[in-house]
Amino acid sequence: MNCIVTAGPAYEPLDDVRRLTNFSTGRLGTELANYLAARGHHVVLLLGEQATYAGERRAKQVEQFSTTADLRAKLKALSAKKADAIFHAAAVSDFSFGRIFAPDAANKLVEIKGKKLSTREGKLLAELLPTPKIIADLRGWFPRAKIVGWKFEADGKRADAVEAACRQLAECSTDLCVVNGPAYGEGFGLLGRKGEPAHLPNPPRLFDVLEKFARKSSEPT
Repeated sequence: MNCIVTAGPAYEPLDDVRRLTNFSTGRLGTELANYLAARGHHVVLLLGEQATYAGERRAKQVEQFSTTADLRAKLKALSAKKADAIFHAAAVSDFSFGRIFAPDAANKLVEIKGKKLSTREGKLLAELLPTPKIIADLRGWFPRAKIVGWKFEADGKRADAVEAACRQLAECSTDLCVVNGPAYGEGFGLLGRKGEPAHLPNPPRLFDVLEKFARKSSEPT
């Protein structure tokens, strides 16, 4: 199979010095890419520049991405080639910075700009804007590929996390969704468009199920 795996965090710049990013090491996606490569698949790993996991990278091709827009551009470019499976595990930033404000001498908020915003401005107010969801565009870019998304949920209970994953499946037309995080608890939930979620206790078991699903789906009938 020709596989694409995204891993690690995207970031969004506040200025030329400071960034907004996610807590993500890139380990899970990198290890999934290694697992797929070890089974003979051609793997492209798109890895966030801020990923801290320093383990082995066995993917045939490794490209780094910076911002959400950069990851989007790299995925769209890869859509020109045949892809059998997309595993979108990257921790894409949900927000980017809009306008930045600071109080003037009269304590009135005014917009400020600069390559490095000075701390002498005192308290700053930052406008956060939602970033476009990459996963919502994957089906249009890769109409024939099997697409697996991720849903990390920090708040609520397991049922809430599973419900969020179900919404993602319906809204983005992906084939599977992996759900994890504090709301889900230990291990991973794996949801398809039909049926009850499967619980997978650890990454090796998750990787095995994902590889078998994608490989079976890509076999000619």
